[in-house]
Amino acid sequence: MSTVHISFDGEQLSGREGQSIGGILLANDYRTWRTAAGSERGIFCGIGICQDCVVTVNGVEGVRACQRTACEGDAVEREERA
Repeated sequence: MSTVHISFDGEQLSGREGQSIGGILLANDYRTWRTAAGSERGIFCGIGICQDCVVTVNGVEGVRACQRTACEGDAVEREERA
C-alpha cells in the first residue's frame, strides 16, 4: 500500500493511501485538533455527524477530518471556534 504525506500545522505527517485525515492524525498521536467553547476536540462519532473533528484543509474551513480522504500534499490546520 502506498504512503500519503500531509502537513498539520506545518508538521509533516504520513499515512496510508486511502486513509482519512482524522485517521492519519490519530495514527500520529494527535487526539485533539480543534478548540470549541474553550475545550479541545477531535474525533468523537467518527461518521461525520458531530462535527467535532472539523479542520481547515488547503484553505477550506469546516472539513470533517473523519470523512475526508487525505490527498498527497494536503495542508491541514486546526480550527478554533467560540
